[in-house]
Amino acid sequence: MDAPTLPQDRLDQIVARFEFVEARMNAGPAAEEIGPLSREYSELRPVVEEIRRLRALALQIDEAEAMLSDPEMRELAEAELPDLREAHEAAARSLQIALLPKDAADSRPAILEIRPGTGGEEAALFAGDLEAMYRRYAEGRGWRVEIVERQESDLGGVRDLVARIEGENVFARLKFESGVHRVQRVPATESGGRIHTSAATVAVLPEAEAVEIDIPQSDIRIDTMRASGAGGQHVNTTDSAVRITHLPTGLVVTSSEKSQHRNREIAMNVLRAKLYEAQRAAADAERSADRRAQVGTGDRSERIRTYNFPQGRMTDHRINLTLYRLEAVMQGDLDEVIDALTADLQAQQLAEMAG
Repeated sequence: MDAPTLPQDRLDQIVARFEFVEARMNAGPAAEEIGPLSREYSELRPVVEEIRRLRALALQIDEAEAMLSDPEMRELAEAELPDLREAHEAAARSLQIALLPKDAADSRPAILEIRPGTGGEEAALFAGDLEAMYRRYAEGRGWRVEIVERQESDLGGVRDLVARIEGENVFARLKFESGVHRVQRVPATESGGRIHTSAATVAVLPEAEAVEIDIPQSDIRIDTMRASGAGGQHVNTTDSAVRITHLPTGLVVTSSEKSQHRNREIAMNVLRAKLYEAQRAAADAERSADRRAQVGTGDRSERIRTYNFPQGRMTDHRINLTLYRLEAVMQGDLDEVIDALTADLQAQQLAEMAG
């Protein structure tokens, strides 16, 4: 009873490598080995668990089939075999998914950007609602949210938000959120009770390490300026805000923390993330002839989701998923839609492997 995706000798190699890594960790590795070994162990463990589960079920099936020739045990074996075979098929599918190529950025912190699109002040208010939604989702998963840049609109909405989110598998969960989010509702600014449509743009970028994206000092210009809040009111009497311009690309990033030193660090992290994402997008374009079919491409011009308040529904257009519990979604209950998007991407990857 072999797994349908890989020959047994390949599965043996994976298990042997995992056991080697596990033994090295238990033996007290050198300090420089701990990080790489821990990452490899974390990547291999779920795969090996699926291999062992599949093999245990295969052994049980073999034993039950052998019992068919025993008149006294035949009835029991016939009753057990359907459930065992169903469990084996499910385990084989789980192993296939565990063996899918991993996005190297999945475990990284993410840079979240939210900006209003069409719709004026209502779009800015909706951008603020999206910020609150992601904050609640992050809190529920124990993630840490750090605001890099935030500009409010006159009515308390969001004109520009850049945040760094750190925690377990942040990018893996949030990468599907990039794109245009559309809202349909009666705006607070509408006195006639008419439903309006407006939009906000979300971008989620994986954070890059300095060793991956080297930015020569000659490629950047750093300007300091006075930090300001909503309506241009000064929140700081010192010139603490930092703006970094990447001269080769024209990218501009800003950070307005009170510490100028911290601002430079944060702004450089955001700049690296933007350059890293540009590299990833170029590599994806080379690998895929048609990226439009992929979930989570990060195309910010793509309308990915509609939030319809009068009907209490949220629709994700990429997978035609509609949930009639919009209030819960806006409170940060995003797991159902993110799980569905993840499963859809995995199904596409499995189909590509089979083809």
